[in-house]
Amino acid sequence: MIDDDIGNRREVDGNRREVDGNRRAVDGNRREVDGNRRAVDGNRYAIDGKSTSAAVRDATPSDDRGGASDAPSAAGDRTRFFFSLTPEQILDAVESAGEQTTGVCYALNSLENRVYEVELEGGGRVVGKFYRPGRWSDETIRDEHRLLAALAEHEIPVCAPLRFGDPRDTLHHTREGIRFALFPRMGGRSPDELFADDYHQLGRLLAQIHNVSASLELQHRPALTPQTYGRDRLDDILAFGDMPAALEQRYAATVERLIELGEQRYARALEGTRLFVAHADCHRANLLRRDGFYFLDFDDAAVAPAAQDLWLLLPARPTDCPKELEELLEGYEQFRSFDQRQLGLIEVLRGLRYVRYVGWVARRYEDPAFSRAFPHFGSETYWQQQLIDVAEQVELLERAEQPYSWG
Repeated sequence: MIDDDIGNRREVDGNRREVDGNRRAVDGNRREVDGNRRAVDGNRYAIDGKSTSAAVRDATPSDDRGGASDAPSAAGDRTRFFFSLTPEQILDAVESAGEQTTGVCYALNSLENRVYEVELEGGGRVVGKFYRPGRWSDETIRDEHRLLAALAEHEIPVCAPLRFGDPRDTLHHTREGIRFALFPRMGGRSPDELFADDYHQLGRLLAQIHNVSASLELQHRPALTPQTYGRDRLDDILAFGDMPAALEQRYAATVERLIELGEQRYARALEGTRLFVAHADCHRANLLRRDGFYFLDFDDAAVAPAAQDLWLLLPARPTDCPKELEELLEGYEQFRSFDQRQLGLIEVLRGLRYVRYVGWVARRYEDPAFSRAFPHFGSETYWQQQLIDVAEQVELLERAEQPYSWG
């Protein structure tokens, strides 16, 4: 995901690594593959005031079947290439855009996709994003790109993909059929914390993003619902088949209760509401602070309630950060009306995010990067904690019909 990737070069173990230990000569150029420097989960997240491991869970889920169109055999072949992308393939893809590289590339922080920063002759840099096969179709990715282009045209601070090739386009394919796009490299840093003025500014920007998105016809993005984030992901978790039987029964029943409550809340809060494609993964690590804020990583963009893009920015549950919520909503309402009924969806959305994250890891666990990043995934202790987290959300939803208010 260009997401947690652009402009950040993070190290897994603090060392710069040579991909194959050799400086390579590709197409007559000496290419120095100077160090896959990865950070699997090296961003500091504070989504809901929990520990780092829980907050990473809140911040990074990414898996949907919607929009995928690869045939299983084709997707499988491409996935094998995807797992073993070489520096030569990365550099060749960038050079197919008409750019000459120095041969230096760095792996950036991304699990769902493969993302590299590539150095160009003359001193510039671009970021190449290689999409995981079998997840999105061309049309789904193009909707993401159309949204980014429209936001950039309205001078909203995002990182839009570059157009190149003949005909000029934002989406291309490697010789192995892996989809990729190029983005400008943007300097800046992820904010360690947000202040009152920041929340006000972010609210204003999110409202403008929503206004532009609501004006577009983006028909190929998935929907964020209790079905897609809850029941579909529960199926993935149960298919993984690594949960103790006693825990599995309790976990499945608890998730089903969360889904039931979520469907009830959705029906009440969204009655008469026209939804649009939201960012849907708008947490602090997907912000870049330079001259103001830039929004990164629209890879998970989905048809969703507006509240989805607000609650992820809060440092805790709304009752524990009323000032931040007030600033966020006051800024938002300067450009777009916010339906307060959606405040009742925040804990539903939080619970669904928990489930979706686990389903994402379960579906991706065959990827060696995932098994390295989540060594404790599937342990009994892990499943017990997941049950506790979802049960806490169910208890909160059963206790309060509308736990939050504003104004």
